[in-house]
Order: sequence, then C-alpha cells, then structure tokens
Amino acid sequence: MAPDQQSDDRTARERTVKTAGRIVKYSREIYHLESVEEVANMTLEAAPHFIDGHPSPTVVEIRRDDDLRVLGSMRSGSEIGDDPGALARAAYETDTVTICATGETEVVYTEHVQVVDPEAYDCDGGVTIAAPTVYSDEMGDSGAILLLHWASLDRIEEYHVRPVDYLAEHVATAIVNIRSRERLERARNDLAKRKEMVEVYDRLLRHDLGNDLQVITGFSEALASMVDDDQAGEYAEKIHQTARSAADLIDNVGDTVKMLEEEEGQPEARDIEPILTEVVEDVERKFEQLTVEYDPEEFEYEAYTGDLIDSVFTNILSNAAVHNDGPVTVRLYAEEPTPETVVVGMADDGSGVAPAVRDEIFEMGQKGPDSEGTGFGLGLARTLVESYGGEITLRDSDAGGADFRITLDRA
Repeated sequence: MAPDQQSDDRTARERTVKTAGRIVKYSREIYHLESVEEVANMTLEAAPHFIDGHPSPTVVEIRRDDDLRVLGSMRSGSEIGDDPGALARAAYETDTVTICATGETEVVYTEHVQVVDPEAYDCDGGVTIAAPTVYSDEMGDSGAILLLHWASLDRIEEYHVRPVDYLAEHVATAIVNIRSRERLERARNDLAKRKEMVEVYDRLLRHDLGNDLQVITGFSEALASMVDDDQAGEYAEKIHQTARSAADLIDNVGDTVKMLEEEEGQPEARDIEPILTEVVEDVERKFEQLTVEYDPEEFEYEAYTGDLIDSVFTNILSNAAVHNDGPVTVRLYAEEPTPETVVVGMADDGSGVAPAVRDEIFEMGQKGPDSEGTGFGLGLARTLVESYGGEITLRDSDAGGADFRITLDRA
C-alpha cells in the first residue's frame, strides 16, 4: 500500500473514531427521553453536526408487521407518518447499510454495505445512506432506519458510513426501549383495570343484588300470609319486577366476568373496518328505530385493540337506541388519523346525556335517573378502551345528541 494511501486510511479511521465518540455522548441523552418523537427530533438536530458534510437526516421507525413509518425528517417532501420509500425498504429487508449514489460519487468505503443502482431507486440525486438496525422477537420486527442525504458528495468514506450505522443503532435501541415501556404500561393498566372490575362485581353481587334479594324475601313473606288479600296481586307484581331485575343483573355480571376472563394478552393490531361493519349490521337488526350512517371505507386502518372492542362499539350504538324515544340516527365518522392515533366517532341526534350524570357517565354503576340498566355498560367500555392504551370521551353532537369518541393507538 502506498504511503499516501496509508495516510488517507489512517485519517479516515481517526475521523471515524472522533465522530463515534461524539455519538456515544449523544446516546446517553436519548436513552433518557420519554417518547419516540423526542428521539427523532433530537436525532434530526444532532446528525448534521456529527456526520461529515452536514447531511439531511430522516428517522424511520420499524414497526410490527413490517411497517415502516417516518418519525421525522429534514428533507423536503417527507412528512411524519409517510412511507420512507424503496431505499429504506431495501435496507430493512437485507438488514444492510445501503448506499444510493450518482455516478459522480466514488464509493471508497465498501465493507459490509450494499450499493444500489440509483436508477432503480428514487434517491433524488446526490447521495443517500440508509442504515438499519432491526430487532426481532416473537411479536415481529422493531427498530429504526436512519437515512442521511447529501445533495452532493465526491467520495463516500469510512467516516460517512460507519457513524451513520453506529448512530442508527443507538436511535433504534432508544426507540425499542420506549415502545417496550409503553407496552408494559398498557399491561399494568390492564391489570389494574381488571382488579377494579373484580372489585366492582363483588360490590354489585354483595350489595345491589343482596338488596334485591331482601326485597324478594320480604314481599314473599308478606304474600304468603295474605294470599286472599286484594293486595296480593300488587305484591306479586313487585316480586316479579324485582326478581327480573335481579336476574338481569346476574346475567350482566356473569357475561362481563366471562368476557374479561377471555380477554388476555397484549393489545394486537386489528383491522377496524370489518369489526365495525359486523357491529353495525347486528345492532340495526336488533333495533328497528336505529339508523346508522356508516361508510366502511373511512375506517380502513389498523389499531391496537383486544377481542372485546366490538362490545364497546355495540354498547354505544345500543345505548343510542335504548335511551332515546322514537327513531334515532347515529353517524359514524373517522377523523384523519395521526401517526400515533385513530378516532372512531359515534354521534347521534337523540336527546343527549343528562347534565346530572354527564361527568360520571363512565364510572362503574352510574346511570341516569330514568335508566333501567345496571349502570356499568359504559364503565366497562371505558375500562376496555383504556386497557388497550386508548381513551373514550363524550361531547355534544352537532345534531344535539351525544357524540362518543374512541381514540385508539394506530398500528
């Protein structure tokens, strides 16, 4: 090797080591961040200062089901939530640092990299390096891809390639750690909600049902001592009504406990449209006075939910039919999804929710003054949605009725 070549190689290694040292200091900071958005933003700010030539960075998250989504970018035309394109996909699928460069650029450093034909990829001229870090487990792949773009670059040296790969590894680790914490938090919330439900059922069975049975016992004893009395018929009717109420309560509690026992594991990515379509068809068959305005194409996306999400949708739609006198129309709408969440809205033109119970409508056992229900249908809905990491809220609809909004994590 010629002396000049040796000197160039030594200089490249020294510049690589120096850049790697700066990245180590940066990594200590990103590991303390709370959200993947913060990791992306910090990377966008730092990468142009770390890597030679001040490239424009793009941070891509590798999500479950081989889904690649842009978390942040300093390149024009690349927005949060976008698909990052063919070059990022090639880097992910081969798990190899991938270089796309025009013919004017000399690729000097070629160890453990693949160089692709710029005509086969939309590299937008100049040079783009895509460095993936992929973690795989039983739930699928996760991690990150860091893309750096130079408008022009004469030579691609070691100090361009290896620091990008090194930085991508730290970014991916930080993102995976945050996602793991989020899943753990969802699991903890789910466990807490299940414990809350058990306590509620215990209260319902021992207190509410106990009171009903006391009424049955009292009237039964009175009826037995006055079978020839004119009031016997009235007492018999009270016994019938109370017994029916107690039986309904037992059935509802039993069904709910059974559902919760079946609902195990972490929320999974599910297609929302087929679930909603089946629910809409079912409730419209059951309630002649209910009309649902629904466009399935608006809900063709995935969200993290459990097996019982259909019961949440069914409960809200059924309530619109049961708690309104006369015909009622419910409009299902989907707001434009964000990179992180989706919203399923259910707005009706009924009489709305009474102000006296609005603030407590999602509390277990709470019901309106004229309601004949058990008062925990919406409480169960809230518990399930929150166990999936989502949120359910209530506001007035444009038609004067109730507007329930279910926010779920986007898959």
